[in-house]
Amino acid sequence: MNAKPATRLYVAPALGAGVSIRLEAAPAHYLNHVLRLAPGDAVALFNGRDGEWLGRIEGFGKGWGAVTIVEQRRAQGVAPDLWLVFAPIKRARIDFLAEKATELGVSDLYPVQTQRTAVGRVNLDRLHANAVEAAEQTERLTVPALHEPQDLAALLARWPADRRLLLCDESGAAAPIGDVLRAAAAARWGVLVGPEGGFAETELDALRKLPFVCAVSLGPRVLRADTAALAALAVLQALVGDWREPRRR
Repeated sequence: MNAKPATRLYVAPALGAGVSIRLEAAPAHYLNHVLRLAPGDAVALFNGRDGEWLGRIEGFGKGWGAVTIVEQRRAQGVAPDLWLVFAPIKRARIDFLAEKATELGVSDLYPVQTQRTAVGRVNLDRLHANAVEAAEQTERLTVPALHEPQDLAALLARWPADRRLLLCDESGAAAPIGDVLRAAAAARWGVLVGPEGGFAETELDALRKLPFVCAVSLGPRVLRADTAALAALAVLQALVGDWREPRRR
């Protein structure tokens, strides 16, 4: 089958030539009623483990669809390894953050509670759906892992010694992000942004004392929490991350 797939779908089952995949109601409805695809049309499928595969729609029923896997389009390759640690923010902005962080290559999303975090509940199912949609649209072969909310201190107590943490420091006391990253030795990275209103001074003091933390400034303006996260991720990816690699077709 040489037809170019009309869309990409993230699915849970294992993928391989000849395997039949049963689609749940939402993706089946999207293919059938939104994209107006029909039996025989091509779709691309990925599950975060087996690469991307070309499939052929077998048919639709009430609340389901079926796709038969034909051949592999791309091998899995090396997955991104970049963590984002963030204080939950209001609904529209946290949805936007999950979507854009996925586009920027984040592998793990860690919502954390800080002293000034104002949002107490995180809808993980909705954030996962946003991440899945972003991965489908941007040709990623993985979807970021979404972790249960936890206290920032608890996460830092278990932080891997070989992973550096880029602290977005809104106090103005840190060195510019570009200078810090250009001077940094190769390492695995995480990015930490606080809530709207910033970290408490006691939190900043404690964070700066941790050996794996690199405090950085994001310039002369005060950025919203979601803007700060995406700005830091973009600079990190450009200077020491996978933006230095070519796009794989």
